[in-house]
Amino acid sequence: MSTESSNQESLPELALRAADSHKGTFGTALVVGGSRGMAGGVALAGMAALRGGAGLVRVAAPDICLETVAGFEPAYTTIPLPCDRVGRIAFAARSDISRAAAAATAMGLGPGLGRSAGLDALVARLYRELPLPMVVDADALNALAARSGVLARAGGPRVLTPHPGEFARMVGRRLPVGEWHDAAAELARRSGAVVVLKKGGTLVTDGESRFVNQTGNPGLATGGTGDVLTGLITSLLCQGLAPLAAARLGVHLHGLAGDLGAAELGQESLLSSDLVRYLPRAFLDYRSRRE
Repeated sequence: MSTESSNQESLPELALRAADSHKGTFGTALVVGGSRGMAGGVALAGMAALRGGAGLVRVAAPDICLETVAGFEPAYTTIPLPCDRVGRIAFAARSDISRAAAAATAMGLGPGLGRSAGLDALVARLYRELPLPMVVDADALNALAARSGVLARAGGPRVLTPHPGEFARMVGRRLPVGEWHDAAAELARRSGAVVVLKKGGTLVTDGESRFVNQTGNPGLATGGTGDVLTGLITSLLCQGLAPLAAARLGVHLHGLAGDLGAAELGQESLLSSDLVRYLPRAFLDYRSRRE
């Protein structure tokens, strides 16, 4: 039986940047998501990927809301995707996403995606076919939960980041809180993925090792914070960390940014966009403690 450790014990090492580094050194993050009325989620993930250190960030979103997504941040580029009549990514976008993925280092899938039969089919195909490391979040998780057998057929390394409701759909039932950690480890073993169960004391597990995060506070219980985590973990994958290491360091920095923000703004007033702004200080704290 695997034992649980504090996530702060021997945090993963993110290599220092060499003097001759260039933007290609730190990878290209591709973030796919968004829909009409939910453009902010994929934008938050893109901004977090930039603040997390990816060299280049590309955000692929429905063409109907592309200008809205682009208006959040000038430092990432955008890719227009065909959409259905209500502004969700259409299944026909598969070829565009696959082409973009071929030029990317890691991918985040799900923020602001929405639900449709076409999206369920699209997410399943991308999950099975794309070989690059992928962080799967939000409605992309719900799409996978709707397709039995897909989870164990990943085309490459995967990090799954469910909140309790999404987790219940993925395991097929609601569980007592005391059973969550064992069930998350079983989901990781069954899928071959790293599972990040987002809750107070977020659990990160690959099915063998389990790490309980110690940073974070109730101020993180607001819309969009999970999108920030998706972008952050994606950026750490771009910089060469393995999925378990990227997930562990990502949840630590994400929670720490929340703690730093809440200390100045209060838990009640903390916004998901504040996490992006406090990530630089979280990275500085991480670096200072390793010197």
